[in-house]
Amino acid sequence: MEEIKKEILEFFGRAGFDAIIDSISLRDETLYISLKTSDFSLLIGESGETLLEIQHLLKIILSKKLNKKIYVDLDINDYKKKRIKYLKELAQSLANEVALTKKAKILPPMSAYERRIIHLELATRNDVRTESIGEEPERKVVIKPYP
Repeated sequence: MEEIKKEILEFFGRAGFDAIIDSISLRDETLYISLKTSDFSLLIGESGETLLEIQHLLKIILSKKLNKKIYVDLDINDYKKKRIKYLKELAQSLANEVALTKKAKILPPMSAYERRIIHLELATRNDVRTESIGEEPERKVVIKPYP
């Protein structure tokens, strides 16, 4: 694990960022990394796009270094944790509105990862249903009343 930490810090250092590894763990072939940095807005990017690209690069680098395929789940300054909480709250709030008004709600375009959070959050409800519509990158979730 120390070698992995060194590789991660070297990656960010070469890119010109000071980063501190807050936590790191390996479970079921997924490496969970939580970083803290003062340059978080540049590393996260608009709607987390840069964060996902960095995560992909780390997956390639670390898989090659370890000589086995691993997945990387990177969070910077708890961005993902906060975003997931926000998406779940949004999903429940809009689902309540849809159940009450019986009118569908269309969410803004989201990544597959974010759409999955919405679908999973509302999967157990029996008063609404969800579906994804449109083509990437404009794919959206629709929350509909359950007939």
